Amino acid sequence: MKDEAMRLQKYMAMCGVASRRASEELIKNGLVSVNGKTVTEMGYMVKPKDKVMVNGKNISMEKKKIYIMVNKPIGVITSVKDEKGRVGVTDLIDGVSERIYPVGRLDVDTTGLVLLTNDGELAFKLTHPSKKVYKRYIAIVEGVPNKIELEKFRKGIKIDGKVTAKANVKILKNFGDDSILDIEIYEGRNRQVKRMCEAINHPVKKLKRIAFGELELGGLDTGNWRYLNDEEMEYIKSL
Repeated sequence: MKDEAMRLQKYMAMCGVASRRASEELIKNGLVSVNGKTVTEMGYMVKPKDKVMVNGKNISMEKKKIYIMVNKPIGVITSVKDEKGRVGVTDLIDGVSERIYPVGRLDVDTTGLVLLTNDGELAFKLTHPSKKVYKRYIAIVEGVPNKIELEKFRKGIKIDGKVTAKANVKILKNFGDDSILDIEIYEGRNRQVKRMCEAINHPVKKLKRIAFGELELGGLDTGNWRYLNDEEMEYIKSL
């Protein structure tokens, strides 16, 4: 942050507090103060000399940016904190002193790629629908979708009164009464893949995210993590 002012939620994201969207929730819930005064206004502008506090703690710009890929197991949540005491995805990481958080979310019973970072700008670019960064999933579903159902999935399905963005889907394999689908979406609505599959009458039995944009899970074992490599960092910088 040089000499210019910026929106409070953007500043919080750049400080590594949370993504912009999560930062907006903190502001809305009255957990953020600037110069000793609680701020709930989303467009509030902060300046370099302002004292910003979240939950009573001072925040400042993170100097070192961290980018970690983790293969989330079943039963692990993507929230940093959980009132039920469940294991969070950041609990799988050791030896990292910087405050990091997940980019987007995966359901507790969904496995696969989660990106952890303290780079709020990156989190915004990867998750905002306008950026159209696709997330790729492998889903085991009940039954075998026919051409009409697949086309309906691709064109978009109405969920909560709003049609989803166009998606990519293809059948990889049929076995018994089930099939394996390769699915790509760039939106991030709650339980979106599962709800879209339910809408075409083929409920998901198992779901795994294998790619986020050009970041691919590859052979990373379940429960393990690693820093992004040089090639992946080039992709991050290109965003």
